Amino acid sequence: MEFEDVVRARRMVRTYDPNRPVPRDILVKLLDLAVRAPSAGFSQGWDFVVLSSPEQVGRFWTATAEPDKEPDRWLRGMQTAPALIVCLSNRDAYLDRYAEPDKGWTDRDESRWPVPYWDVDTGMASLIVLLAAVDSGLAGCFFGVPPTRTTDVRQALGIPEDRRLVGVISLGYPPADGADRKSPSLRRGRRPMGDVCHDGSFGSPWRREE
Repeated sequence: MEFEDVVRARRMVRTYDPNRPVPRDILVKLLDLAVRAPSAGFSQGWDFVVLSSPEQVGRFWTATAEPDKEPDRWLRGMQTAPALIVCLSNRDAYLDRYAEPDKGWTDRDESRWPVPYWDVDTGMASLIVLLAAVDSGLAGCFFGVPPTRTTDVRQALGIPEDRRLVGVISLGYPPADGADRKSPSLRRGRRPMGDVCHDGSFGSPWRREE
């Protein structure tokens, strides 16, 4: 697919064909592209825990289950995904990198960072996975883990404490019967370019034509 077509086709899909596993060679391709995402100082402070078997995926959903609460429609659909990629960020990789001689921040002071770029860069790598999935004929969705379940997920997947769980990507083939429904939030419509893009200074709308 052309890149523009991939971007326009991408959307969050929440129901999958559970009988079509994601081939390993496609997962390799997605991960190979993900690690080519930009990162501050080429710190590459990310890790990806790939869950691609029913046992591995089931372990994740067991860890996130709320006691005595039945899965709702969203969760039932997401649980049909045959593969998950748990996306982690590593703050220390950035603080260590910028304490090296060519950067010179020897104190490793986190306050020097205006935003947590370890999370931003992991998010950019995640978007590459989502786009590459579309290009490979897959569907995907990026979602978060409830704070109340983070400890259980860490234990289930052996995630060390110095990694932050930024989010999870579900992957699979869309259902043949079209069972996946688009998010009702899409009814809000996409904000016009002139509302969110500013020409020269904030409040001056960027227009397609001068």
